[in-house]
Amino acid sequence: MRRGSILRMVAIGVVTGVVTALVAVLVPWLPTSASEEMDRIEFVFWFATVISIAIFALVTAVLVYMVVKFRAAPDDESDGPPIHGHTGLEIAWTAVPAALVTAIAVVSAIALSRNSDAGTNPVQVHVVAQQFAWKFEYPGSGVTSGRLVLPVGRSTQLELDSVDVIHSFWVPEFGQKSDAVPGIKTRLVITPTRLGTFPVICTELCGLGHATMRAEVEVLSQEDFDAWLAEQKEGATAGGGVALFTSQGCGACHALAAAGTDAQVGPSLDDVAARAEAAGLPVEEFVRESIVEPDKVIAPGYAKGVMLSTFAELPKDQLDALVQYVVSGKGS
Repeated sequence: MRRGSILRMVAIGVVTGVVTALVAVLVPWLPTSASEEMDRIEFVFWFATVISIAIFALVTAVLVYMVVKFRAAPDDESDGPPIHGHTGLEIAWTAVPAALVTAIAVVSAIALSRNSDAGTNPVQVHVVAQQFAWKFEYPGSGVTSGRLVLPVGRSTQLELDSVDVIHSFWVPEFGQKSDAVPGIKTRLVITPTRLGTFPVICTELCGLGHATMRAEVEVLSQEDFDAWLAEQKEGATAGGGVALFTSQGCGACHALAAAGTDAQVGPSLDDVAARAEAAGLPVEEFVRESIVEPDKVIAPGYAKGVMLSTFAELPKDQLDALVQYVVSGKGS
């Protein structure tokens, strides 16, 4: 092949590579990383992307050049010349892709292995998923929260579980994702690298309220995390209605002005007095019955089977505190 032909193919390849690279770099395909695990995932992503851009540019350059250089004349209806295989090319386009795929596999395996290593002293959090809320339990402290709070720069091992159907835990900025499956314990390791508040999203269609199954993860300094945990321990000991409303995920499905929630999966709790009167029950009895036997009285416009009956398993003092909070908006 003449030198001029080679230069034209190189030019086509360079232009194609530059344009493709600009698309890859300028479009924000990934969220800004907030964890060590996401950093490794990004490295694998860009490692594979660079290889893909190089191959795409090479193939495009050869293809465009061949189409232009060897196109048939408008009045040429003859058969093309017979061409036999080229052993050297066949070896090259078999061996090179095999080596590149192997390299991607090795890099990915290393990232997966390191992303599953929680180290020697991780924070332990039990994540409970249920239609349509997340609950986060901190073993050994008695703390349960509707918001995931983590210390920056320290690994956290999440143990995920579900009480009803399959859910999927995902924080885009953390990169890691895992299903929460009834009867199976799944695990996820997260090591936050920057302070802030990030969304927790369920990415598995889990029922009518799937779109509202959201929570927050807040990353604090180690000192602030310790202070938060101590404060939550004190609140858990007191058994206040405010803490219970949050920890049980009530705000993920119900609107309550006192709690600052506006979810619409279930009926609003701001008008329980009127609905209790319509049902012919004292308001406290109506609220308690709605928690313990949620399908007994269904508000107009809502369906049975959405709210779980597992809240009936709450200890009596906690159930009493939750009822008082819903009725009065002040807790106990």
